[in-house]
Amino acid sequence: MLEQVLPGNGSWMRVEHARMHAKHRGHEAMHAEMVLILIATLVVAQLLLVQWKQRHPRSYNMVTLFQMWVVPLYFTVKLHWWRFLVIWVLFSAVTAFVTFRATRKPLVQTTPRLVYKWFLLIYKISYATGIVGYMAVMFTLFGLNLLFKIKPEDAMDFGISLLFYGLYYGVLERDFAEMCADYMASTIGFYSESGMPTKQLSDSVCAVCGQPIFVGVSEEGIIENTYRLSCNHVFHEFCIRGWCIVGKKQTCPYCREKVDLKRMFSNPWERPHVMYGQLLDWLRYLVAWQPVIIGLVQGINYVLGLE
Repeated sequence: MLEQVLPGNGSWMRVEHARMHAKHRGHEAMHAEMVLILIATLVVAQLLLVQWKQRHPRSYNMVTLFQMWVVPLYFTVKLHWWRFLVIWVLFSAVTAFVTFRATRKPLVQTTPRLVYKWFLLIYKISYATGIVGYMAVMFTLFGLNLLFKIKPEDAMDFGISLLFYGLYYGVLERDFAEMCADYMASTIGFYSESGMPTKQLSDSVCAVCGQPIFVGVSEEGIIENTYRLSCNHVFHEFCIRGWCIVGKKQTCPYCREKVDLKRMFSNPWERPHVMYGQLLDWLRYLVAWQPVIIGLVQGINYVLGLE
């Protein structure tokens, strides 16, 4: 009986295989053309994006931020990912409030610290979430999930979900933080994108938050560590770390001299934060522009009648 079934199944598979080849016979040239269109679109799009970023960085950053914020929302609603939607709404609500505070004039004294605290918190959460997700994926690949009697597909879904959450919100918060840092620094007056500050920086004032670096005995304020850059400008340690890591700035907030991040983060346990930030900057292209480019390729193929 078994011998009769197996040849029958084999014959059916051979028939289906032959049908598939007959259906796609003569399509080799069309497939090659589709691949060429994909490669050409990727190259041209990359060149255009690079030129746009170099010539008009402000508009490029704003459009990229808007796409990263909105594009996943479309797929979330379409695919009914309600958990992601709830987290997205909560993140957007708090971030909108923080961004509103950062763009007000005159700037409230406590706003810079509030902004950096919020985005630094999201940065650390996204960093931890991404690490846990990556470890879950690696444990699944090595079969360690079986020790806890977890199905491979469940463990892989869990790891990929955490990895996606960590990377997505990590990229998003860094772009929002950069925008808020520019607004706040320009409002305070010690920093300008053109390179000409509107105020003279005193040695006793932090250019990031605009507050006194050292608090007098009879004055109210927060006593904290300070950090001196290679250009001899002094800042609150919390402020300059938020400026460099969260706000994606690698120059002095006043004189725009290059900041040596390796010297600033001499502790080896802190250096992965810098590398994670660089990874997020690289992933921004994939999150924001890759879906647009793929959609453009599909549109070109549709117009040309390629399937």
